[in-house]
Amino acid sequence: MTQAEGKKVVVVGAGWAGLGATYHLAKQGYAVTLLEAGPQPGGLVAGWKTAGGRSVEAGIHGFWYPYRNIFALVDELHLQPFTPYTHSSQYSPAGLEVESPLFQAMPYLPSPLGTFLYTRFKRLPLVDRLSALPLLYAVIDFDNSDAAWRRYDKVTARELFKQFGVSARLYKESFEPMLLVGLFAPGEQCSAAAALGMLYYFILAHQPDFDVRWCRGTVGEQIFRPWVEQIEQLGGRVLANQRVSDVEVSDNRVTAVRCGDERFETDAVIFSVGITGMKKIVAGSPTLRSRPEFRNLSNLGAVDVLATRLWCDRKIDIPLPSNACFGFHQTTGWTFFDLNALHDDYRSEPGSVIEVDYYHANQLIPLDDEQIVPLVQANLAGCIPAFGEAKIIDHSVIRLPQAVSHFAPGSYQYLLPSATSFSNLFMSGDWIITRHGSWSQEKAYVTGLEAANRVIGQLGPGQPAKILPVIPDEPHIQAARAVNRAVRSAVEGVLPGFWLP
Repeated sequence: MTQAEGKKVVVVGAGWAGLGATYHLAKQGYAVTLLEAGPQPGGLVAGWKTAGGRSVEAGIHGFWYPYRNIFALVDELHLQPFTPYTHSSQYSPAGLEVESPLFQAMPYLPSPLGTFLYTRFKRLPLVDRLSALPLLYAVIDFDNSDAAWRRYDKVTARELFKQFGVSARLYKESFEPMLLVGLFAPGEQCSAAAALGMLYYFILAHQPDFDVRWCRGTVGEQIFRPWVEQIEQLGGRVLANQRVSDVEVSDNRVTAVRCGDERFETDAVIFSVGITGMKKIVAGSPTLRSRPEFRNLSNLGAVDVLATRLWCDRKIDIPLPSNACFGFHQTTGWTFFDLNALHDDYRSEPGSVIEVDYYHANQLIPLDDEQIVPLVQANLAGCIPAFGEAKIIDHSVIRLPQAVSHFAPGSYQYLLPSATSFSNLFMSGDWIITRHGSWSQEKAYVTGLEAANRVIGQLGPGQPAKILPVIPDEPHIQAARAVNRAVRSAVEGVLPGFWLP
């Protein structure tokens, strides 16, 4: 037995973060137990079968060009779960608004010129698009540092765009739809810091960054199931239906994790659950709620999601497989996907199979299925009229209250870093503070690796996980940021603490 094999680690939450931490620690010889409150690993991206044997999942998740670490993982696992990169489009009640090309196939231009010039706007006038140029200063100024987050976090995204002179039409037809499907909330409810970070990572940093591909089936089947099998072959334990109720502590170290009457002794703990799940654990745990950092999580929130899947009685001509929509509901963004084109299971289906996901869907979730399905069909017909003539022969409606992280204005001060006040308790997930610069699924996975590395650094032995950094800023962006930092430092040296952060 190696020294590492005598060390026990408990990981809580079997999404991207928890599986990432568990897999790496198992590879290093640690005795890892992964506890999942749900019936199967996967968290928000777990898939399952309906009573009729049809595959469904809690919404469709894209895999963007900058997801370097996730792509390296699936290569290591010898999986081929992804479609080729796809074109995408955007609709409003007026019809097709935007088509995005494969940016990596276009002649390369310095950022953000490629995004600006190659995106095919059908109706948005050039003068409105040009009104975004002053916003480039905020993009330069926001460098993902702690100071930048604190400067911009208490401002709403809508305020930021207004201050920099973005036109009303550009905001309504471009920026707010991006926020609704990227940060899952309207601009007045989004932190400007989060908006800048998300937009830069997915769209502005490098020309190909907005290119996206999709899983050829559910993520649970295509990635998580074989990943869990690898973990178990390495000696890791993955236990479902295990809801954490408390932790035991001695000398500021967590010595055991409790799930009701069951007790798991440990040398280190990694929490890898979403905001809502973590708040529930803290509320039920006298030990955790004794610490202000965990009590303060009550100041954080999450956003409702509604995931629907429709089976139509006929094939409908859908120009592109992935589509975002705005203007149909005042504070709700939505997307729809042609699963006949994306999922292997549906390529030979006689009728169209469509996934329609709504974000910030709090006003839709209370509806029953008989109300939701006609609404979804009417929304689809507002984009492609042929949907109005189809008959829906089967459907799935999945309500996901408080499911995805809400980066609200002022929330940064309550987010947790990887290390906590407990010496051997670490955090991971898409809402954890990290300087890596990634977002969404990639960020969750990266923070899982970061937490695993903290465990190895404390317990030893083992090799830390290799984490690929985001692709560096282009030279002109680096130069502009260096000048901006120098000017800001000089001004703050003369007038320290003069302005509100």
